[in-house]
Amino acid sequence: MVLSERAAFAVAAGLRSRDGVALGEVFSFLSGLYFRGKVAYSRAFARPPGGLDGALVITSSRGLRPVEERITLACLREFAGVPIDLDEPRYRLPLVRDAERLAAAVGDDCEIVLLGSIATAKYAAILCEVLGGRLRFPAAFVGRGDMSRGGLMLRCVAEGRELEYVGFDGALRRGARPPKLEPLPRTEMKPS
Repeated sequence: MVLSERAAFAVAAGLRSRDGVALGEVFSFLSGLYFRGKVAYSRAFARPPGGLDGALVITSSRGLRPVEERITLACLREFAGVPIDLDEPRYRLPLVRDAERLAAAVGDDCEIVLLGSIATAKYAAILCEVLGGRLRFPAAFVGRGDMSRGGLMLRCVAEGRELEYVGFDGALRRGARPPKLEPLPRTEMKPS
């Protein structure tokens, strides 16, 4: 839908423009609630060392990119052409390169929190290899699917409540599904 030349909605039109659209906005459109939760949560709780971006996106061909970096349709097509696979060098090499740069930039005392998939190796294996014990994830992610994680992060932002993080080394990354999140109260729309 977003790749269609006939699409007139803002994200599609922006991708076709010279200025492009923020990577976080594009991925939020593509992934919905899950990515919106990640972007909102990282904006609320990231505390990067001076001069570094607090929210980075794992891409299929360009490693770690700032959530605010603008991309065009050509870039999105490039992403679509590279599988996220540990054996795919077009994915693996840029991610390793950027993880090494991040590790050098933040030093040994900075925690780096993965808000992506924790149960599969496609992200965690590379990042753990490079970042070691600095790589953390929200303990509350265990057993939750994408939509549940997105909803959880949005609730945390609304409540001003940061999640507890645990390291990957020896941590439980798969588990029983936790109880469903309580539905948020609907706000009544007042006639204008």
